[in-house]
Amino acid sequence: MAKIYSENISKDNNKVKPEAETINFILNYSRSLSILKTDNFIIEVNKN
Repeated sequence: MAKIYSENISKDNNKVKPEAETINFILNYSRSLSILKTDNFIIEVNKN
């Protein structure tokens, strides 16, 4: 995921480049998620 958000983008799309703070927030959030699989459900739990 870090690679997706840190790649350089074309000059035409320069306005949509996320800031470092946004990237860090998304990465930290995704690291804190845990997925529990049961017979009937898939449950996403935030460990924070």
